[in-house]
Parts: sequence; C-alpha cells; structure tokens
Amino acid sequence: MRKNILIVAALVTVFACKKTETAPPAPSTATAATTTAPAPQPTATTASVAPAAGAVAATDGETGGTHIDVTEFKRSSGNTVSLKFVLSNNGSERFDMWGYKLGDRESKSDYKGVGGIHLVDPVNKKKYFVVRDSEGKCVCSNEVADVQPGSRVNLWAKFPAPPPEVSKITIEIPHFQPMDDVTIAQ
Repeated sequence: MRKNILIVAALVTVFACKKTETAPPAPSTATAATTTAPAPQPTATTASVAPAAGAVAATDGETGGTHIDVTEFKRSSGNTVSLKFVLSNNGSERFDMWGYKLGDRESKSDYKGVGGIHLVDPVNKKKYFVVRDSEGKCVCSNEVADVQPGSRVNLWAKFPAPPPEVSKITIEIPHFQPMDDVTIAQ
C-alpha cells in the first residue's frame, strides 16, 4: 500500500512538473501607454453649458470651442418669435459657414445662412421652421462669414409663434446640442 502511495505521489509530481503554463506577458511601457487613458482635462466641449450674463440659454457645438448664447427669445409682432444669439469660436480652428452648416440643405438660398434652425414645441409635439419670404429665402441671418478662432458673430432668425399657452420651447441649431425648456419672453 505504501508503495502505491509513493507511485501515485511520484506520478503527480512528474505530471505537475511537465505541465507547462505560459504566464501572460508583463505589460511593456508601450502597452501600458496605449491601455491607460489620461485623466480628462477640462475643455470648452466638456465644460458646463451655462449661459453668459444676460443670456437666456446656451449650448456647446460639435466642433471644439464653439458655443452659442441665446441673447433674446421673444414673441414679436406678426405672430412670430424672434431668436437672437451669439456664436462664439474659442477653438483653434475657424468655424466654417460654407455650404449649409446651419442652413436647410433643401433651400438653395440658405447657403451660408442659419435657416436650418428650428423650434420644437413639446406640448403640442410640433416643429417650427424659420419663416420664409415669397421667394423661399429665410427671414434670418444670411451671407454669414466664417467665424475665426477667438471671434464671435451675432445672428438671428424669425419663426412662426406657437400658441400663447406654450411658454417653453426647445431650440435646435444644427451641429449644436439642443437647448430644452427655453422660456419665450412676451
């Protein structure tokens, strides 16, 4: 019996020693550098979106450093709503207004304009587009020059007014985050 135990112990030792396992490779400095993400640094695109003094709403753009402050959003004559805003470029590259960046691609007159902005009425589930004249041209800022780094531009647009009971609206500007629950001034 003792001989059997010794044989079993010897076999276990032999098989245990012959088992080969490869340890995972130790991370090299190159591997560690690619798998370890740096701590996020505050930038214009990760900063909180707080309106500037006097602004009623604000949002950041898809392009780093671009920002919009809504300076006026109110009901006006002719059953319309006026939107005035400032587009700031605090990034390192110019914000191109070429093509239909903020315009409606379906309207040729929106080239370098802001006719692609719209309002969303959450109460009535309705979308309001920029007012257009008899030739289809938006009643809004047109022929807007590119916004250079460190520059800002004042822009505007007119919309059909939602019903009087609607006091808050979402403003959607192409390539910028939507601004929800913006109060319509009287």
